[in-house]
Amino acid sequence: MPAVQFLKLYAAAIVIFFAIDLTWLGVVAKKFYAEQMGHLLRPDVQWGPAILFYLIYVAAIVVLCVKPALERESVGYAVALGALFGLAAYAAFDLTSLALLKDFPVKGAVVDLIWGTVLTGSVAGLTAAVGRWMQAG
Repeated sequence: MPAVQFLKLYAAAIVIFFAIDLTWLGVVAKKFYAEQMGHLLRPDVQWGPAILFYLIYVAAIVVLCVKPALERESVGYAVALGALFGLAAYAAFDLTSLALLKDFPVKGAVVDLIWGTVLTGSVAGLTAAVGRWMQAG
């Protein structure tokens, strides 16, 4: 994948990811996460690590999910790869947290696993659709 194409897809994926994830975290599930994990949260968000995670994670979505899907000319393939990648990535956090952290909520972990799967599959699919549109134009 040429660098210019990667950067365009990356920019699209960042916008898509933040629009969906911030709606989920800031509006739809805000109360749920506060109830489930509020006792674990810092009073002040450390934005540096959070932003670094998002930048790395979105790059991985483009390289591991969107690129192979564009090569196959299949948005559905991007959704499937994204869902699998999201499940694996969110499982790394949620299942490790359940294994190691005292009072990490099972219900919160299950919802977060589902969310990671849906979010990443959606971002990969939508970004692949943008990529196909860019290739056609």
